[in-house]
Amino acid sequence: MPESVAVVQAGSILFDPEASVAKAERLIAEAAGGGAKLIVFPEAFIGGYPKGEDFGARVGSRTPEGRKLFRRYFEGAIDVPGPATARLGEAARASGVWVVIGVIERDGGTLYCTALFFAPDGSLAGKHRKLMPTAMERLIWGFGDGSTMPVIDTGFGKIGAVICWENYMPLLRAAMYARGVQIYCAPTVDDRETWPVTMRHIALEGRCFVASACQSNELIRGGSVIVGPLGKVLAGPCYEGECILRAEIDVGEIAEGKFDFDVAGHYARPDVFRLQVRNPEDWA
Repeated sequence: MPESVAVVQAGSILFDPEASVAKAERLIAEAAGGGAKLIVFPEAFIGGYPKGEDFGARVGSRTPEGRKLFRRYFEGAIDVPGPATARLGEAARASGVWVVIGVIERDGGTLYCTALFFAPDGSLAGKHRKLMPTAMERLIWGFGDGSTMPVIDTGFGKIGAVICWENYMPLLRAAMYARGVQIYCAPTVDDRETWPVTMRHIALEGRCFVASACQSNELIRGGSVIVGPLGKVLAGPCYEGECILRAEIDVGEIAEGKFDFDVAGHYARPDVFRLQVRNPEDWA
């Protein structure tokens, strides 16, 4: 049976998690009011994406001003779980929807770029920490590991999240396909014209639905998109400011795509190739 999926294209309020959570609550209610059962938000929606900042860093030196800026960013991040996640969970519960949302997670003295999964009962159903921050992101975010790569059964499709340029990691994509992802969520801040092309490739490669949400503000122009399992664009890409994209999806269509290409099944050639995913407990 088809279900409605929504992608929220909006900008967060940098350094102000309270305002960003309030904005997310409003957008969850708005998207759910349109019938969505799954709502996907962009990367770093809570906590913000500090595009253009260098945090006063050079090879071999950091400035006092850069340290203060990082402190401000750190103080604007959220604990998982914590008061912000409780509010987001309540928003999901009040609307009876699944929510995937990008946050800047604070754990000890380290920040992580994280995607959180909230179930319709309000529970925090899982999280994924970005495995490989890109370029200058490595200065401000820690690295995730294999323990936070969930694929979760919603009852109308299995969802997982791959954040921004993680989508260019073929083995990470392969791991998600092997786990049976059906609705592949791709929170991002990549607003280049090549991004929707990448999303179409992933949908066609994985024979899955792809829901990609990009921020939209004065520095990031959007480009959110929803794609079907044969690479057909179902909604977007949108470059006209903040918006909510919607599409009706039927995961039964995935079988039609896998008829001639199942990258984790009959097209996999396990006699030649093998994928190993190492979780932290495997390293002992």
